[in-house]
Amino acid sequence: MRALHHPPRESLTLTGVLYALSDPVRLVIVKHLAEDGGKACGTFCLPVAKSTASHHFRVLREAGVIQVRQEGTQYINTLRREDLDARFPGLLDSVLRASGPI
Repeated sequence: MRALHHPPRESLTLTGVLYALSDPVRLVIVKHLAEDGGKACGTFCLPVAKSTASHHFRVLREAGVIQVRQEGTQYINTLRREDLDARFPGLLDSVLRASGPI
């Protein structure tokens, strides 16, 4: 497995997180993770090509919004809620509430 970059909590930036959450597809991914917990990349029903979905997962990971771990042949995504809430209290909940249902 290649090493994936996950920024440490203290290096998460508000602009980076907001940018990651600004795209509708990425917001759908975050909403699913907030509701369902960890999910494999292939289990999301996204209206984009596989390569585009990979790009969206990378943006979320590099911004510190999600954590990705490998389990066998799958990559499992989880929301970094604890880190986001510690760094930017209430931000994630506000964004999820304001964005409406999936």
